[in-house]
Parts: sequence; structure tokens; C-alpha cells
Amino acid sequence: MQQPIAVNPAHFFSLTYTGQRPGTRLIVTGAVHGNEICGTQAIRRVLQELDSGALTIAAGSVTFVPTTNALAYQRGQRMGDRNLNRNLTPTSLPIDYEDHIANWLCPLLSQHDVLLDLHSFRAGSEAFAMVGPRNNDGPLEPFMHAVQEETMVRHLGIRRFVDGWLSTYAIGVARRTQEAQTKGLPLNTLNTDTRYGVGTTEFMRSCGGYAITLECGQHEDPAAPEVGYQAIRNTLSLLGLTATPTAPPASQIEALSIYEVIDRQHADDRFARTWISFDRLATGDLIGTRHDGTQIFALCDGFIVFPDAGALPGHEWFYLARENHRFA
Repeated sequence: MQQPIAVNPAHFFSLTYTGQRPGTRLIVTGAVHGNEICGTQAIRRVLQELDSGALTIAAGSVTFVPTTNALAYQRGQRMGDRNLNRNLTPTSLPIDYEDHIANWLCPLLSQHDVLLDLHSFRAGSEAFAMVGPRNNDGPLEPFMHAVQEETMVRHLGIRRFVDGWLSTYAIGVARRTQEAQTKGLPLNTLNTDTRYGVGTTEFMRSCGGYAITLECGQHEDPAAPEVGYQAIRNTLSLLGLTATPTAPPASQIEALSIYEVIDRQHADDRFARTWISFDRLATGDLIGTRHDGTQIFALCDGFIVFPDAGALPGHEWFYLARENHRFA
């Protein structure tokens, strides 16, 4: 694993390249979580090509944020004080380090049209992208750029696309709120607020843009930076920022929708096996057992996503997903 590059958490850093003709304003972010360094590596590789003249921005502009969370990156851990990719919004009373990042990052995002946010994940599987909702005018996440996101994600160089994040998170919020009220317990102000599910891409959509979260691979997978690099190059080409040929769209697609979130209720809740994201589930498969002996089974065929054996009680333990035909 490559060691994190030294950065200075005392200030925030971005670099913008602007072409001679008008065009799309793209922003690319890395290390929103400090131990996810493949995006930083991919961005630095593209910066070297731009600075050497091997690559040129012909139209529009692209802003790179190689180490979005510099404190977490410096420490080589997921967070500085808290998860930057939750409840991402400016605040007039910043308390923790991530609040200060948000006060800088959110206005920066709002100045752009498109976001490509590069991440990696803990439990190994192939790269995948998180896509926003279909076009809608609902109260949770109104959106009108689904076609643009679907086109963009097809050209990233991967085949697995996942949607349903914020709507499923809202289901979890409703369940936690109901359980707290039923049991007479105080509400956790973080995970009982749908805004807590808002990260970089959700904030970008709220500003009228569109965005993709690309999970490039497992944290220490040496192939992950290459996935991020190719995605940046493909996006620059697709959006017309560079004159390089546009990569062909993915021909084989696995499209999934997250539809359910299950919280860990007790420290003794245990998985039935070591799960990794996108392990297949058949109806009736035993997923885990609660501390009181209650067993949790798969109610339909599908997939387990983001299983977290170390989740704190009251927080997301795993998500469930099933196939959809959105990209058919």
C-alpha cells in the first residue's frame, strides 16, 4: 500500500484548468475519506499529464481536489473528527474539522456542473458506481439530470451501477425514529435525520448539477488507482473538455437498486458469515443473528451491500439490493 502523501490540514487546496472555449465545469474529488487514496493517486497522475502537455483542456474547466479531507488523509484514516460524506452542508457555527471543510467545499461544488467523486471500499469486490435517482419532483431528492448521469456512468470504464442510496437511507431514518418513539428513547440527531445521508453527490444534485460516486476498488487494491485514472480521462473526453476519443459505453451492465437498510441493534449481533459487498443472497439465506437469538433471513433473491461487522449499535449494519432494469 502506498503511503499517504504529506499534506497540510491547515488549509484547503484545489487546482483548476480552464480551456480556451466555454464548456462544462467539472470537479473531481479524492480522499473525501482519508484512507481512500486511490482517487488522490489517480488525480495526481492526470495532473502530471496536464502539466507536461500530454493532455490539454480544450474547453470548459476542470477542478481537482486531490485530498479533500487533509486531516484524515494525513492520519491515514477514514475521518478526521467525523464522516465528511454525511450531513454535508455549510454551517455558521463550525465545530469539527469536517465542518470547516464543508464551508469551503460546498460553495466550490456549487460553482460546477458535474462531480466525479473517487472512493474505495473496505471489503473487496469489483469497482462500482453510485448513481442518483431517476428524474422526479419529490420532496426528498428532486432531480432532472438522470439521462446525463446514466450516460456518464456508462463511459467510466466499469459495469456495475447502484442507485437508491438516499431513498433507502430515509427508510432507515423512519424506522429508527419510530423505534425511539415506541421505546421512549431520545433520538440520535445524526442518523434520524435524512440530511445525514447527504454527501458530496447529493449536495451537488441539490445545487442543480449531477454527480457520480465511483468506488474504484478495495482500499489496497493496486488496480484501484488505474480505475480512477481511466474514469477521469473518460469523463474529460465525454464532456468535451479534452479532444481525446471518447471511450465506448459499457456493453455488459449490472444495475442494482438498494432498497433496505438493517441496523445493528447490539454489540453481540453477528453475521452468519464474512460478507463482502455484492455477495449474492437467495431467498431464505441466513444473513445474521441478533443478540437475543433472532435470525435475519433474506426475504428475496438479491445482494448484500456495505456489510459492516464493526458497525456501532444503532447504526447501519448492512444494506440489501436487487437487480433493476434501469440501464436495459
